[in-house]
Amino acid sequence: MHFDYDSTTKDLITRLLEFMDEEVHPAEETFAAEMDQLEDRWAWTRTPVITRLREEARSRGLWNLFLPGESGAGLTNLQYAPLAEISGRSLQLAPPAMNCAAPDTGNIEVLEMFGTPEQKRRWLDPLLAGQIRSGFAMTEPDVASSDATNISTRIQRDGDSYVINGRKWWTTGAMNPDAQILIVMGKTDPEADRHRQQSQIIVPRGTPGIEFRRGMRVFGYDDREHGGHAEIVFHDVRVPVENLIGGEGDGFAIAQARLGPGRIHHCMRSIGLAERAVELMCDRANQRVAFGKPLAQQGVIRDWIAESRVRIEQLRLLVLKTAWLMDTVGNKGAHTEIQAIKIATPRTVEWILDKAIQVHGAGGLSQDFPLAASYANIRSLRFADGPDETHKNSLARHELRKRVST
Repeated sequence: MHFDYDSTTKDLITRLLEFMDEEVHPAEETFAAEMDQLEDRWAWTRTPVITRLREEARSRGLWNLFLPGESGAGLTNLQYAPLAEISGRSLQLAPPAMNCAAPDTGNIEVLEMFGTPEQKRRWLDPLLAGQIRSGFAMTEPDVASSDATNISTRIQRDGDSYVINGRKWWTTGAMNPDAQILIVMGKTDPEADRHRQQSQIIVPRGTPGIEFRRGMRVFGYDDREHGGHAEIVFHDVRVPVENLIGGEGDGFAIAQARLGPGRIHHCMRSIGLAERAVELMCDRANQRVAFGKPLAQQGVIRDWIAESRVRIEQLRLLVLKTAWLMDTVGNKGAHTEIQAIKIATPRTVEWILDKAIQVHGAGGLSQDFPLAASYANIRSLRFADGPDETHKNSLARHELRKRVST
């Protein structure tokens, strides 16, 4: 086994670290101030700092790093892993600055894999260029969306059009006015096989009948860096048949193809988030004095720091193994490991953030440090792309089947 990165990855790591130190981290306070001054609080892509950082990322060759093949940077999952981790140290700025932020990454992958030439020309190319944003509408409030076959939004054929009716929420990215398309999952044939009832379709933002009801908050935070999670109602929304992605009944399979890379990207970035939390925890422990000695000399604080380091190293190895398997045997062959990292990462990073907050005292709960917002973000990850329990159930079934076959 080799634990070193290849020359391409090393070069990109160096360039990305320089970008983070020289441009991203110094811009964090400016970005927060510009966000507060927005007339439309969801339009974060229109802040001057984001525009400048995107231009800088392009000039440094740090654009679309997540996407393999000719359309992206051509990196493998294993090559992208340390880069995504570094970007996770500044979740609000670094991923969107490099056009590597959800949900655009997943939507780009869907259009790249399943889109028609015309869909790619009209929607994929502007997404790759960072000219527009997008939203992904899958989860619904009226059904248990942990089972995607429950989805009740209807997509009905009517001549040369499809008519969409239904209610979605947690539609990531949709509150951003620059999100010019929504990829919507719904049922085209409720009588078909359970996993062939669903389809996915492109809905342009200005289509009549779309009601953006409200932006969803995460532990009180707007989560604006993802463009805002929206509750949306579709009232007889009519789009051309050529907006269908793939064929009727392909929606569930497309969702699974989309969610695999999305899950590991979340986990990669979360490790970077954990690394920054440990740094903040150590800095605070060295600076603060309680009961006559620095916090860094308190046994319980040292225990938290040591445990954090052990857990990060364990997690990183599992994520890298998963990335390597996805590259060598494909997403299906890495299914068990993808589920394992999706279970392990949020709860591990959540534990580390909790300890970092505790070391910071009341300051850890405030907007003066990034920890509280990071905690809200990582707690939501235990639902995003499937809740813990769904992944645990599937993983356990796989383990049980292995023993039955012996």
